[in-house]
Amino acid sequence: MSGERHHNDLGKALRALRIASDKTAETIARRASMSPAKLSKIENAKTLPSVQDVDLILTALGISGEAKAEFLEAARSAATEEMAWRELRRMGHWKHQQAIKAIESQTTVLRLFQGQLVPGLLQSAEYVAAVFALDAELSKESKAKTIAARLERQTVLYDRHREFHFIICEHVLRWRVCPPSVMATQLDRIVSLSRLPNVTIGVLPLSRRMPEFPMTCFSMYDDRLVIVETFHSEITTRDPRDVDLYLSTFSGFDAVALHGDDMRAMVEGIRDEFFREQESA
Repeated sequence: MSGERHHNDLGKALRALRIASDKTAETIARRASMSPAKLSKIENAKTLPSVQDVDLILTALGISGEAKAEFLEAARSAATEEMAWRELRRMGHWKHQQAIKAIESQTTVLRLFQGQLVPGLLQSAEYVAAVFALDAELSKESKAKTIAARLERQTVLYDRHREFHFIICEHVLRWRVCPPSVMATQLDRIVSLSRLPNVTIGVLPLSRRMPEFPMTCFSMYDDRLVIVETFHSEITTRDPRDVDLYLSTFSGFDAVALHGDDMRAMVEGIRDEFFREQESA
């Protein structure tokens, strides 16, 4: 009952803030990358908002400082930080891509550790298509929208006011989610993007001793938010202790990763293996 009361109070408070700001629901929903219907359900306590939802709404309203911190604390108390992939699939992966894009647009420094797939921001169109082709439950229309939304997110890489730090495990570069020719093209894209002045890409070679077990993939948005991916769900945390833990974990992996020319030489070597395999097929 207590959680339900907090849920109702949070929705009412967000609605009161919007009305006080003299902004329409349509305007705030657009800025927060959500539909007016979803915002209405949140304001009327018909939908339990995630911490991400509340953060996006507050940012759209221009709320910051202590007031924002209080609302986010209320959101942590009222809402789960975990979203099952089946729920994301139900609401539409492309909508989730838009939500992540909104978070990235508010981020100055993004750090991403990936031990499963090439990071979405670095994926080629063919690689993106191959990734979502693995989900047999996605409709053709949903796949098309999701692919377009992911590719649209990548424009943020060319914003020189933002920094991007990626760490990718070597086995990810060899993980055959595509034919050899597509994998080779994907690795070429990684090399090309690594030359952007605001993009740093590190690769963890299998030959080096690891400081940690790469248990899961995660993305860090400045020092305020971490999104962790598991096999069944996506978990969001803003707890400073958790953020510090992931920052330390990222730094540990980064210290043993290859960067710059050494990284590019390694990636190009794997790329050439795929090219040779394609030619001999």
